[in-house]
Amino acid sequence: MKWNKKFIYPKSQREIINGKRHYDIKAQKLPSVTTILSATQSEAKQASLAAWRARVGEDQATRIVDDAATRGTAMHKILEEYIQGQGYLDLTPTGLNAHNMAIQVIQNGLSNVTEYYGLEATLYYPGLYAGATDMVGVHKGQDAIIDFKQTNKPKKREWIEDYCLQLAGYAMAHNFIYKTSITKGVIMMCSKDNYYQEFVIEGAELQKYKHEFLRKVAQYYKMQDEGALDNNAV
Repeated sequence: MKWNKKFIYPKSQREIINGKRHYDIKAQKLPSVTTILSATQSEAKQASLAAWRARVGEDQATRIVDDAATRGTAMHKILEEYIQGQGYLDLTPTGLNAHNMAIQVIQNGLSNVTEYYGLEATLYYPGLYAGATDMVGVHKGQDAIIDFKQTNKPKKREWIEDYCLQLAGYAMAHNFIYKTSITKGVIMMCSKDNYYQEFVIEGAELQKYKHEFLRKVAQYYKMQDEGALDNNAV
């Protein structure tokens, strides 16, 4: 896989403003894509998450979330180093688990990526939002926004709406700034027991998610104007 330096992605700094993650980029402090999605969660999703935490217990829920985050960070690190042609080994139990997961992503997902334009590429839509996608590259001959995801158990497609919205937001930002026409997003996901899944969102489906994400952006700024944002949402 070769690095095509076709696009120059900007430097940015993340910071927390009023409890929410923002990107400081080109003199703008923009809310992150995940901040917007978190703040605009549906009541049904909030209730479902609350019910899960109540069912497993607050301490156990926190452990599960923290373990998943640590494992995901380790897997991302291994994949980034692999893509850049560098070795990286984490011998902790979590690291070894993440290494096996990364192998599945490499063999089943990255094998279809012939070149990449950026890793952890900062993308932004002026005045609205910003974020960092795991990879922008060429997947099966098409330019695509690509994200790596870990999961505790395999997912059904209807469970990954937020991931699809993320890809849509990143694609819109990339197309606006770089005058590209990216119409494809790819989620490369592996469970902690090494089951690989790939979800491709493209064409009319990606367009639908773009519209939905823009509605959430509008909702976020309306909530901000009304002072209705939860300080814990990041």
